[in-house]
Amino acid sequence: MRKPLSLHALCSATLILILCISINGCSSTKYEEGSPEAAAAALTQRLIPHKASMFLFKSIPPTPDGQDVFRIEALGNKILISGNSSNSMAKGLGHYLKYCCYATVGWFVYDEINLPRQLPLPEEPIEVHSRVKERFFLNYCTFGYTMPWWHWEEWEHFIDWMAVNGINLPLAITGQESIWYEVWTSLGLDGDRVREYFTGPAHLPWHRMLNIDRWGGPLPQSWLKGQADLQKKIVARERELGMKPVLPAFSGHVPDFLSEVYPDAKITKMGSWCGFPEEDVPSFLDPMDPLFTKIQGMFLDAEINRYGTDHIYGIDLFNEMTPPSDSPEYLGRVSRQVYESLHEADSEGVWLQMTWLFWNERNFWTNERVEPFITSYPKEKSLLLDYYCERQEVWQRTERYFGVPYIWCYLGNFGGNTYLDGNLAEINSRLENTFENGGDNFRGIGSTLEGFDCNPFVYQYVFEKAWDNPTHKDLDKYSALLSRCRTGVDSPKAEEAWDRLIDDIYVDRSVPGHSPAHNLRPSFGRSSSYHSSVKYSYKNSELKEIISLLLESEGKGSAYEFDLVNLTRQYLSNLFEEEFAIYKEAYTDGDWKKMEEQREKMEDIFTSLEKILSTQGYFLVGKWISDARGWGVDKAEKDFFERNARNLLTTWGDRGNLLTDYADRTWSGLLSSYYKGRWDMFFDAVQSAISAHGEFNSQDEAELKERTLDFEKNWWENMVGQYPSAPSGNSVKAVREVLESLD
Repeated sequence: MRKPLSLHALCSATLILILCISINGCSSTKYEEGSPEAAAAALTQRLIPHKASMFLFKSIPPTPDGQDVFRIEALGNKILISGNSSNSMAKGLGHYLKYCCYATVGWFVYDEINLPRQLPLPEEPIEVHSRVKERFFLNYCTFGYTMPWWHWEEWEHFIDWMAVNGINLPLAITGQESIWYEVWTSLGLDGDRVREYFTGPAHLPWHRMLNIDRWGGPLPQSWLKGQADLQKKIVARERELGMKPVLPAFSGHVPDFLSEVYPDAKITKMGSWCGFPEEDVPSFLDPMDPLFTKIQGMFLDAEINRYGTDHIYGIDLFNEMTPPSDSPEYLGRVSRQVYESLHEADSEGVWLQMTWLFWNERNFWTNERVEPFITSYPKEKSLLLDYYCERQEVWQRTERYFGVPYIWCYLGNFGGNTYLDGNLAEINSRLENTFENGGDNFRGIGSTLEGFDCNPFVYQYVFEKAWDNPTHKDLDKYSALLSRCRTGVDSPKAEEAWDRLIDDIYVDRSVPGHSPAHNLRPSFGRSSSYHSSVKYSYKNSELKEIISLLLESEGKGSAYEFDLVNLTRQYLSNLFEEEFAIYKEAYTDGDWKKMEEQREKMEDIFTSLEKILSTQGYFLVGKWISDARGWGVDKAEKDFFERNARNLLTTWGDRGNLLTDYADRTWSGLLSSYYKGRWDMFFDAVQSAISAHGEFNSQDEAELKERTLDFEKNWWENMVGQYPSAPSGNSVKAVREVLESLD
């Protein structure tokens, strides 16, 4: 039975009910244009248009200590969601959909939201407060590994996804190259040379992080304009939904030919990054040079004029690069001067920076260097991202960042690798410990994933930890909730499956090169590409049992179908690794017949993977390519974008690049043409060598590598193959048939 409303709630409800009755009988409530209520109502209309009229929205104050709050309650036959901002109301809607309707809101525009025919009314009011002020999302790399080809349709839905998950501090770095083009040309540089200085679109994150210049360029003018127009829409919608977009600012990265106009400027070449050639090595302007402050002001003036500002700027110095000096005094002076340049351009400016470098280059970044680098300017004007907390919480090794405000971040994915990981128990434990021991300067929770696709529920869980809803602390309860949300049914089999997934399968944590064996460049020893095939920590037979339980649960909806394919993809990938181990053992034993049998089994696994992957838009290389070509205004531009899209997933740079396969994906089309193509070359080379001289020796391997390098470059440079951009077939049927074929 519902509890009676308090007098305060009853009065508020009466006022809103009177308002609703006065406006078309409550069927089309009108809110003041530009109000938080109007923004929340518009979001609801976009996400669940057929049920949007069931919801009412109302502004309330934040909590007494200034935290965000939302409240959900029944009002007649409507659902009233109150919040202190449009972001809180959106989070309230997301909470209602998840906890009351057991619905999943996916981050891609094609993800369906399955709702019950009759929306349930809360039996009593639900009130939830935020535990932290800031909820940060995205990584520079995500703009290369997932988002480079997105149009407004994809962005619009994704921003709504961020809102219903309570994210209020998104990285917003789209469209900055048009600003830089304006700055560099106004300083006297040639426009065509500036466009050549930029990398190709998918590689822009690493250009922005001072890692590479030129590779994959030049950028077309149409791209500069298109991205600028897109960024205007992105930041406008993010602000409408109560977010503060983190815009870029000047970090010292300049075109090397700037010295032709400013010969006295203190410009130095940085070191080569990941083996890129000298002509691609970026140039760095010393922050102590007066030109630095001038450029900072020019860029921010132009950016603010075009995109507005919320006074939070991302500036990252020396990412995966060695600073010009290891002197603590130098590092303190550099960061102080960078801050001063920001402050002069925007007196309210807050400097946000990732601290990945403190972990990745930890031998250099000792505390005696970290402390002056992050404390040389006012702490209240700084916000640090503890970037990879599932592996190393830097706050624990830097005396809580010496009192500087920071955000605890879960990374969880490198390069968009298609792999199961995401240990909820560890996330829960580490975050609760941070709440208890992380200091008063612990300001927020975030995620810095490099790519989407594989494990979406893990990231939603991370942002649940930002609110005082108690369910996320009890993993048994949360697992039961996931079961209902992800399968769309109330089933003991589904619940058992998800209990086992959380306890036994999603227990690994992502590491660079965390990839299935069939995506490796084949070898009897260690792969010569970036990969490291990390052995999964569970029994593959258990994963198969879990998939069978999910099939028996007879779930429904897009989340259920995605999970079936995603889990079966991993099961088959693990099986491939097991079969290859037998193949290698047969080679050692000289059992040529067994080797042939194993080759057939592995080729069958490729066929099975293609069958299930082709049913999901998540796993189509054709969609990635089609989206890239969609940015071209003519065939030449379309081909340019396609080559860039293919290159990032394969060799990353030129032939034999150190980062080859860093961004590997188990995707339909890519699997059958690129990865299987390499394995066919390997199998053929081994068989040929055995027939010729009884073994596959080092010379055979060296010759195969050269042919493989040519094959890899040819795949992206000559755009080998055409691939479907839309899914086909039934995911549940395909998974069932594949599993039955293996029994």
